[in-house]
Amino acid sequence: MKSSAGDRGLGPRAILHVDMDAFYASVEQRDHPELRGKPLIVGGVSGRGVVAAASYEVRRYGVRSAMPVRRALALCPEAVCVRPRMSHYVDVSKQVFAIFHRHTPLVQGLSLDEAYLDVTDSRLLRGDAIRIARDIKQAIVDELDLTASVGVAPNKLVAKIASDLDKPDGLTVVTTERINEVLDPLPVRRLPGLGRKKGEEVAAAGLRTLGDLRCADETILRPLFGRHWEVWRDRAGGIDDRPVEPEHDDKSVSNERTFDEDLQDPAIMHAELAALADKVATRLRSKELQAACISIKIRLHDFRTLTRQTTLPAPTAESRVIADRARNLLECWLANVGRPRVRLLGVSTTGFAEVLQSDLFAEPARARNEKLDVTVDAIRGKFGGAALAPATFLKRRR
Repeated sequence: MKSSAGDRGLGPRAILHVDMDAFYASVEQRDHPELRGKPLIVGGVSGRGVVAAASYEVRRYGVRSAMPVRRALALCPEAVCVRPRMSHYVDVSKQVFAIFHRHTPLVQGLSLDEAYLDVTDSRLLRGDAIRIARDIKQAIVDELDLTASVGVAPNKLVAKIASDLDKPDGLTVVTTERINEVLDPLPVRRLPGLGRKKGEEVAAAGLRTLGDLRCADETILRPLFGRHWEVWRDRAGGIDDRPVEPEHDDKSVSNERTFDEDLQDPAIMHAELAALADKVATRLRSKELQAACISIKIRLHDFRTLTRQTTLPAPTAESRVIADRARNLLECWLANVGRPRVRLLGVSTTGFAEVLQSDLFAEPARARNEKLDVTVDAIRGKFGGAALAPATFLKRRR
């Protein structure tokens, strides 16, 4: 499955799936050499919250992303926990994607640390797909001191599966004629999009490998997948004609925080929500977007999760407007409950429109808000995100 000379067996398309290795954890180990070689968890430092990333050293104990931190520490008590630095990971991700774009304009980002690249036409200038994959991996090492695993295949589905077969720092090539040879022995859980619960149902039906699923009869597959049974059988056979889509619009811009201790003071809740709203508004402006729908997310101590939303008369990216609407939603909810214990708060925006040219005759309040936002963004851009904050943030729990 490792790379071989040339990529003639890839067919008319050459697709890469690049997946950074334990991205958040690797960035922390790079920036803090004393953490290298240690079992590292990026997540809640007090045992609350979930694991955002797990280094390969801690994965040996069964720790995985999205696992509750308390459970992770039970599996590996000697693990080191560090708080996530999302803004920093975003900056590093931009550097990674800049390397991708040097090799092809057809880049479809799936997350901060994962992307599909269509290098079909790039082969004329940069050599075959395997060479391009190697060049990308080497550039990530040389420029960022990080590693990535790459799958090279004729389509997105097989490339994604391939990138996970030889982690970390792997390069796996699956040519057209070897798709069934490579995929057939893999457990069904390796099939992207199947999901854990459905994967358990499929395995319980006796289809334990992708080969079993590919060769199964309709009488077995229809009860499992309904009228889409042929689609899943084809996917198990590595059939996928989806294009790499570089224009992937944001559907929402959001931010949320899980607290070390449940919040019970409404003043602190409002201050935390204001901070989240400010971050969301700043991200909207950086993307040159305005949002028409504001929503808040509330998770209680017992993990019940609630949402409340409101629609604006006109789209906006003003920090004050978004914060005010979020505060109103929280106030209305608090007025109808007793003394809630809040574990998580979040602010989300949807219903986007591109930023239009400023209206010279806009109402004074809006003009003041926009001028203030521009000034704050400029100061933060020069001195960092924590250089300036509204006074309402002072009530936040340290």
